[in-house]
Amino acid sequence: MFKLISAPIRSLVRFPLVQFAIVVGLILWLQAADDKSISGQIFNGLDKLVESTVQMTSAMFTVKSFTRSWLTFGFMIAYVYLVWFLALWLVRLLTGAAVDFAGRRNLLYLRGSIARERGIGAYRAWVPLERIRPPGVPQREWEEKFAWPANNSPPYPPLGYRVLRGFSFYAASILIVVLLLQFFTPFPVLTWITGWPTAKAL
Repeated sequence: MFKLISAPIRSLVRFPLVQFAIVVGLILWLQAADDKSISGQIFNGLDKLVESTVQMTSAMFTVKSFTRSWLTFGFMIAYVYLVWFLALWLVRLLTGAAVDFAGRRNLLYLRGSIARERGIGAYRAWVPLERIRPPGVPQREWEEKFAWPANNSPPYPPLGYRVLRGFSFYAASILIVVLLLQFFTPFPVLTWITGWPTAKAL
């Protein structure tokens, strides 16, 4: 019932244009607050953080007035977006923990409804895996190998390994793009970033 009622609100909050409007409105509201208030102090801290980021960027690239204004606008939007997504993640985490607690303790007799809803979700997620199961492989063995191992451990690597793998992948991708721009285009990105000697484009 709660998910049905909150579905339009959640769909509206997830819309990118609505998120952008909320972020811009939040920045304007913080800026209009008194400097002695909590909102004013938050904006002053945000302003100092953005200014320090722009100065750090200016040390690596040549930044003039037009570019500085866009960098200030972009970094301020990016930082508020980051806080917005962290807040949404925290609300989602707390909501999930509250639902788990209610289902485990059977508060307001919600255990059956929660289990039924999650069972439907689990079945829908399980059906695509079952469609590719070979006829000669038993269903129990198939599920223990790819879905629900016998020792109740998740069928994916630990969080630290996944974070390290993702970080390595993105770092390698960025390095490849920078090297391609350095050697095959007129944009010496590597020189701009590190002061590396300019190489002739191949």
